[in-house]
Amino acid sequence: MRIMAIDYGDAHTGVAVSDPTGLLAGFTATIDAYRPETVAERIAALAEEHRAEELVLGHPVNMDGTLGPRSEKARAMKALLEERTGLPVALWDERRTTIDAHQILMNNGKDARKRKKTVDAVAASLILEGYLTYKKSRL
Repeated sequence: MRIMAIDYGDAHTGVAVSDPTGLLAGFTATIDAYRPETVAERIAALAEEHRAEELVLGHPVNMDGTLGPRSEKARAMKALLEERTGLPVALWDERRTTIDAHQILMNNGKDARKRKKTVDAVAASLILEGYLTYKKSRL
């Protein structure tokens, strides 16, 4: 089962797709768009292209566990993606994924300019890896 993870942002949205077994992260991409409708359309096209059967959307939760304005945007995107793709969309706590993605890229020698171009895709991969690990533990 292919699963697609999304790190939704105001200007850049990272996407990561698992392999066909649903065990490993594979394809990654970054969508550069501001309008939620445009992002949802591009995600729907990628989901169809990669035959995703489930989506997991990063859900920004504050460090103290409370929900803020970014959480509202994620929940609105969840509804939009369900409508556009017809696929189930799980919300996944994404605390620290972008920070961890920056750290991974920095440790691999990427300067700030190069990190900016790939950080969202790496964050989506981290969301995907966390979700896949969770799903495996439930088997």
